[in-house]
Amino acid sequence: MTAVRFQVVAFSAAFALCTAMSSEALAQKKYDTGASDTEIKIGNIMPYSGPASAYAAIGRTEEAYFNKINAEGGIGGRKIKFISYDDGYSPPKTVEQARKLVESDGVLLIFGSLGTSTNGAIRKYMNEKKVPQLFVASGASKWNDPKQYPWSMGWQPSYVSEARIYAKYIMKEKPDAKIGVLYQNDDFGKDYLKGLKDGLGPKAAMIVLQEPYDTSEPAIDEHVVKLKAADADVFISITSPKFAAQGIKKAAEIGWHPMHIISNVSASVGGVIEPAGFEISQGILSASYTKDGSDPQWNADDGMKKFYNFLAQYDPKANKLDAGVVFGYAAAQTMVKVLQMCGDDLTRENVMRQAASLKDFAPDTLLPGIKINTAPDNFAPIEQLQMMRFKGRKWELFGDIISSDLGH
Repeated sequence: MTAVRFQVVAFSAAFALCTAMSSEALAQKKYDTGASDTEIKIGNIMPYSGPASAYAAIGRTEEAYFNKINAEGGIGGRKIKFISYDDGYSPPKTVEQARKLVESDGVLLIFGSLGTSTNGAIRKYMNEKKVPQLFVASGASKWNDPKQYPWSMGWQPSYVSEARIYAKYIMKEKPDAKIGVLYQNDDFGKDYLKGLKDGLGPKAAMIVLQEPYDTSEPAIDEHVVKLKAADADVFISITSPKFAAQGIKKAAEIGWHPMHIISNVSASVGGVIEPAGFEISQGILSASYTKDGSDPQWNADDGMKKFYNFLAQYDPKANKLDAGVVFGYAAAQTMVKVLQMCGDDLTRENVMRQAASLKDFAPDTLLPGIKINTAPDNFAPIEQLQMMRFKGRKWELFGDIISSDLGH
């Protein structure tokens, strides 16, 4: 072979190799708006002001968790840029902030925004734009509708799932129960009522009275009196914290001592039990899916040790007793897991594909045995809870982890 010919062959081979390597590199890395070799932009909308501002701790904790990930090198060398705006818990403001995040800031996705009505106001927009609306902080069942809204997914157990679990518990512990239900007359209350009836199935006739109330009412005393008069021996209070406390007080005042279940959203010691009174709250039931940061039983738990270390280093002002802090940490961990699963394919389509492929993922602050699972036809990441009973001055977990699956 002549020297000239050898050089041509060698150059051609080298060029072909370079081209192949370049093509491979290009094939490996795919980006949509909001992602690059160095950055992943995540949008978020929180009520930092307004009537739901108590939940703002969720957004602050998520930001702190992403700061931790960035300090440790990011995700595949990419730093998370977390852009979080205030909507004051007002749906029109949520729409404005979502448009800003998608059209001006150019985020890859919107993650963990809080509220049913607020997220409901942007769901159609997010799906039309094909921008992930991931791990919505709301228990409404409508976030599990992959057929109609393939770009929107919830995170926490739905109100329907929780109510099904109460139904299972009642049928096991009190099969001849007469159930009285007090429920908020909106999507929140109606979701729970649906789940309760789903769970009871053919035994739905156990419900002797379902009593709606409106949030504009100053008190729910007369509704509680009606439930007692219906001879109910199980009282299910599907209420927000203020009305849950009123229900506990009124039942005690009229000498009614049913099996009393309150929804998870109202199971706050400081926000419900304390105002109602510790003495009259003994034995009240609810269910949970997260560990309680105030409970010393978790001090030796590996997951909670990581959580406490995270707070000490990245969020020292946070209140470890705040359920929103525990929630925000676990939700942010789930978001990071999905982004890690995406690898170098950081397209919006792949983000949703990976979010719908979670298998037995267990964030540090979820109760032992509760795992996150999703599928293309299942956008409900958490569908298990554990019953708990109020004793002394705190909630005590008991029994097995219960699935909301009606087949179990």
